[in-house]
Amino acid sequence: MHNNLASNYLPIQPYKTRLTVPVRELHAGHRAEILEHLLKLGDEDRRLRFGTQTPNEIIEHYVSGLNFNEDAVFGVFDADLQLVGMAHLAYLPAVKGQPRAAEFGVSVLPEGRAQGLGTALLERSAVHSRNSNIQTLYVHCLANNKAMMHLAQKAGMKVEYAYGDADAYLKLPPANPGTIVQEAANEQWADFDYALKENLKLANQAWWWFLGRPGHAR
Repeated sequence: MHNNLASNYLPIQPYKTRLTVPVRELHAGHRAEILEHLLKLGDEDRRLRFGTQTPNEIIEHYVSGLNFNEDAVFGVFDADLQLVGMAHLAYLPAVKGQPRAAEFGVSVLPEGRAQGLGTALLERSAVHSRNSNIQTLYVHCLANNKAMMHLAQKAGMKVEYAYGDADAYLKLPPANPGTIVQEAANEQWADFDYALKENLKLANQAWWWFLGRPGHAR
């Protein structure tokens, strides 16, 4: 059981959330954006994200089955309000006497890479986990997923390799008033950023329409 392994690690310094990248918590109304995001992933990116070759039908089933009441999903939107990065924080079943754990999965489109989006999504998930009384953040991926392994190791996660797979764990300290404020500030910043991008997009569309060139509106 992964929880048994996780309980053997000593606490380490957790990520501290910054406001550099606005990470927004997603809800059921974002299913279309989540589906569009995942379908844009190429075959190799899908294999690394889900651990196997993943056709469209499997992704559609995955998105339709997301339970936003039980898990948490976070996203980063670009200037055109396209979902370029998303993370799924899935709460693992509770085991009596073992620390509560959540599994972290992330994907970033090629145009959004090397910009700190994966790090921001992991930071946001770590703070949310602490505020949700999660003691261990867990990642399971293919051992050759270099991007995920780099992200996990940069976060200070303990990594184990076995049979082509890798498990990484991050021990989280309890929530405190600071983490509550951090999460609230992140959500406010992300909402403000989204509203600003939405207004700019609408203004841009209106401008191109005024010039008689609606084809330039996105």
